[in-house]
Amino acid sequence: MNLPALSIPPNLLTARDAVLRLRGSKIREVANASLGRGDGDVLAFWFGEPDELTPEFIRRAGIAALEAGETFYTHNYGIAELRAALAAYLSGLHRPVAVENIIVTSSGMPALMLVTQALVGPGDRVVEVTPLWPNLVEIPKVLGAQVTCVPLDFAPSGWTLNLDRLLAALTPGTRALYINSPNNPTGWTATREVQQKILDHCRRLGIWIIADDAYNRMYFGEGAAAPSFLDIAQDGDRLVSTNTFSKSWLMTGWRIGWLVAPPELAVQIGKLIEYNTACVPVFVQRAGVVAVQAGEMVIRHTVERYRRARDFLIPELNAIPGVQAAIPLGAMYAFFRVEGVTDSLAFCKKLVVDAKLGLAPGIAFGPEGEGFVRWCFASSVERLGEGIERLGTQMRRLG
Repeated sequence: MNLPALSIPPNLLTARDAVLRLRGSKIREVANASLGRGDGDVLAFWFGEPDELTPEFIRRAGIAALEAGETFYTHNYGIAELRAALAAYLSGLHRPVAVENIIVTSSGMPALMLVTQALVGPGDRVVEVTPLWPNLVEIPKVLGAQVTCVPLDFAPSGWTLNLDRLLAALTPGTRALYINSPNNPTGWTATREVQQKILDHCRRLGIWIIADDAYNRMYFGEGAAAPSFLDIAQDGDRLVSTNTFSKSWLMTGWRIGWLVAPPELAVQIGKLIEYNTACVPVFVQRAGVVAVQAGEMVIRHTVERYRRARDFLIPELNAIPGVQAAIPLGAMYAFFRVEGVTDSLAFCKKLVVDAKLGLAPGIAFGPEGEGFVRWCFASSVERLGEGIERLGTQMRRLG
């Protein structure tokens, strides 16, 4: 396992410098300004969070574990029952996944950070497909890596990836490719053919693929899940898949996720967990076991609910003059272009004040997102309809 050296060349940023240069969340900048003013009447769609509670049977499992006194440390990799349940779950969706390849983490965010800590060092070059959830772009920078972005292309018919442009960016010596499919914020979803070509290319050059699969089940195409590198990977491939309980099982506040990695890399990640969080709380993991084993109905309900929301919201957005929205194939967001907007942060801040509508500025997802706005449609059609009225009123006000 060719792990990066820990020494930092003098011409590279120190860890402190890297942190100081991180960009703050523009989504939080909009939301926190409103929350700080106590704007209780703002209709908020800025965060990627469902508006439904975690199902009761999952909550009860966590409560039962607490009542049973399961309040102690546990294995760095996660409790055996949850790792076995995840292995069975993933093997049913994809190719067989062994328990020793699975590590439970304190949400999907630490999963991505842990993998990056294990693989990426100062001066390494990584490539990312953008626009993209800002955390994923910034995480390698914390370790002093250089990030090259390959933008998706927008058309009203949908977001597309120029595969030749991506493969050209994946040059010899590139350490890793970070790819999120279905994508936050665009909903773009890689096809099996595209994934195979990416995997073949990365195999030849020894490039790691770090797949953020948070929205793997939030998929509106054929099949139970979006195409995944886990479907086509072979033993020995440099592939890590990270995931979360937040989206599929409505468990955002529980902070639990997992990753699938080659066993030799999993050993290194296990060391890092000891120095980060030590372990995920047992009661949270007990809730995770129940979610994985009995939560398929939750996923089906959620996907159909989001499909209805998407099918309502996109035509309504496109009916507003000056707005162009493509139909997302996955995830839970509409990422739409607003004609004439060159400062999406200012636009969204003004939306909050004038229209009491909370949306996420496209610039939060990188410069490729400027001129766009993200709307999380993990909500009821009635609430979305009220939001559309407010956006339409604001657009007419702005001419």
